[in-house]
Amino acid sequence: MRGLLSLAYITFVEGIRSRAIFGIFIMAILMFAASLTLTNLFMRDIVKVAADLSLATISFSGLLMVLFIGNNLLSKDIDKRTIYMVISRPISRAQYMFGKFLGLFLLIIASTIFLGIISSIPVYLAGIDYENSTVIFKWNIYLIAIIMIAMKLALIAAVTIFFTSFTSTSFISLVLTIATYIIGTSTETVRGILKMKTEGIEISPAIEAIIQGAYYIFPNLSTFDIKLQASHGLTLPEGYILWAITYWLIYTGIMVSAASIIMNRREFP
Repeated sequence: MRGLLSLAYITFVEGIRSRAIFGIFIMAILMFAASLTLTNLFMRDIVKVAADLSLATISFSGLLMVLFIGNNLLSKDIDKRTIYMVISRPISRAQYMFGKFLGLFLLIIASTIFLGIISSIPVYLAGIDYENSTVIFKWNIYLIAIIMIAMKLALIAAVTIFFTSFTSTSFISLVLTIATYIIGTSTETVRGILKMKTEGIEISPAIEAIIQGAYYIFPNLSTFDIKLQASHGLTLPEGYILWAITYWLIYTGIMVSAASIIMNRREFP
């Protein structure tokens, strides 16, 4: 247990010290500042626009962090063969994978908290500049949306760990993670369109089977996207948060556990 926590701490510190994370944070701050200007271009619903842009900035910045910093933190031990130094110590390969995920998870939480605090500034200023009694904005829903983004990023990190466990280079892991992200964000929409198919439009059973299979195999990342509810102050359906947490725990656990099993059986040259 001590080795797992030590590995998680080292991974977290490496991520914080990465130069790339400072570049991502600077880019995010500039995007938050730009949102103040963009909101002034709208005559109505300024608070909604500010909230939507702020949440989109958090999601995009966090995604860049997981794809490039997180993937590098996981893959460089294998690419540079420094993993031999780790597995030669009294720490199992399963602990190695869980420790890496825990460290990356802590990095995601810390980064999301920082970006969430900064993101609230343009939303708050927009609310001051645009006082309208008809505007319904709830800070608690906005906070839940930020937490959902952190959960989504952690799930993507688990997927990255899974691909890293059997790929030979960090580039392959990066490509597979990006492909999974694209599929995971679109399967819900495609499946919805499939259900709404009109008469005269024939869809091959094979395509339907592929779409249904992708829906259940790949992570449904749209579950964690509640920007619309947050920006419009809409109340989430009863039990939605519990369902999202349960889905996140199950899928993330499967990914990290599968990565640990594969790593245990993997042979290094």
